[in-house]
Amino acid sequence: MAKGRSGGRNTPRRALKPGAKASAPKKPSPSPAPAPAPAGPFRLGVVPGATPGKWTRIWEERMPRTALELVPLQFATQRAALADVDAALVRLPIQRDGLNVITLYDEVPVVVISVDSDLSAADELEMTDLAGEVLITPADDVLGFAASETLAPLFEKPATTEDAVATVAAGVGVLVVPMSLARLHHRKDVTYRPLRAGPTSTVALVWDADRTTPLVETFVGIVRGRTANSSR
Repeated sequence: MAKGRSGGRNTPRRALKPGAKASAPKKPSPSPAPAPAPAGPFRLGVVPGATPGKWTRIWEERMPRTALELVPLQFATQRAALADVDAALVRLPIQRDGLNVITLYDEVPVVVISVDSDLSAADELEMTDLAGEVLITPADDVLGFAASETLAPLFEKPATTEDAVATVAAGVGVLVVPMSLARLHHRKDVTYRPLRAGPTSTVALVWDADRTTPLVETFVGIVRGRTANSSR
């Protein structure tokens, strides 16, 4: 009989040589363990009026195992307070020695007025509109605004911007602040109007250059709009 093909039969295994051992099947390599989250929390200082909400939400999405704590700061003491936080949203100017500074945005200045004030009839105000008005400057003022045609108050300056807004609500004087502070201390008996050519307040992200930790670098990346997969 002629020899033919195997016709679909299984090919027999080769016999092992005497003394040889069968090799064990290779096991799949284990997946590398995920890198541990950096130790936290990440402490972010925030001056009144600064709005970190967008960045903190992104942080929570990308760093769910590392808490972010918001630490309230005051403008007058923001430089000294940097020793107690990892980074901070501050108002410029600030003493920059030893700091990394990223300028973020400028705030529009507004005039806070009583709802009964004649100035509320305008959509925005000029410097000349403030002539003859009592200009209130609180102790925690962030703008250092002055206008030659305004009047100085005959009473002691309010301790805080919130107190100054309350004074304006009583129909005494006007107050010039960044828009975010007008919103922060909003009351039903006051309103505000943008001040053309008024002084702006610049908000910046700052941190100690000698303490640029992985957590700081992560937050800087978020502020600068880097994606989760982009390199530094």
